[in-house]
Amino acid sequence: MSVFYKDRVCLNVLAKDVENATEIYNAADGHVLIGVLSKQFATVETAVDGMKKFADQIDNAVSVGLGAGDPNQWKFVGDIAREYKPKHINQVFTGVGYTRAAVNNDETMINCLVSPSGKPGYVTISTGPLSSKEEKAVIPIHTAIAMMKDMGANAVKFFPMNGLATIEEYRKVAEACAKEAFYLEPTGGIDLENVEEIVEIALKAGVEKIIPHVYSSIINKETGKTNVSDVKILYNKLTVLVNKYQS
Repeated sequence: MSVFYKDRVCLNVLAKDVENATEIYNAADGHVLIGVLSKQFATVETAVDGMKKFADQIDNAVSVGLGAGDPNQWKFVGDIAREYKPKHINQVFTGVGYTRAAVNNDETMINCLVSPSGKPGYVTISTGPLSSKEEKAVIPIHTAIAMMKDMGANAVKFFPMNGLATIEEYRKVAEACAKEAFYLEPTGGIDLENVEEIVEIALKAGVEKIIPHVYSSIINKETGKTNVSDVKILYNKLTVLVNKYQS
């Protein structure tokens, strides 16, 4: 089964443990990728072991995460991909080529993290461990997507969006993804209130596949688990939106 509802939209949320992941997966009828952060593991071996335990229960719908977009995790994530082939991998701009070669397939989705630049139509691509400490490298979004395709990426991960704060830049990213037949993954500050507006912009633009990342806003601060009830709300909201644009 495709993780994308009607081949258009798929949620990306975190899970504290395998039990939480299974509950989330069922709540979204399988149209979800479960983020498992590489940062929580000490070695590649333990990461591979741990992620496979998740994978066994959710039809391999694992999204290997950096952890808050941490560029220092890029190689660790790439090395995990040598041993374990998830459905989805998060990666910084400069780590995509390494990761595609490491995973050694065309099936695993790999996103490419770029950041808002402050100028609609342009994005910051200097998101690697060294480049992120230098003067920002800002280029047109269409050029950035072409470079992502060169490296073997499937999607723009636009992070951090800060909710609706960068919405005008996001509109241009969505338009570019639609024109270039590229996936889009809005990330950062997305919650139950703004998710519809963010996803609808991409659907209206004609983006082929959209993966909104909804993280801390739906995590129970006491248990550390993602609220299954919130996942159901999100899934229902996205179902209505997709059906609207499929008609």
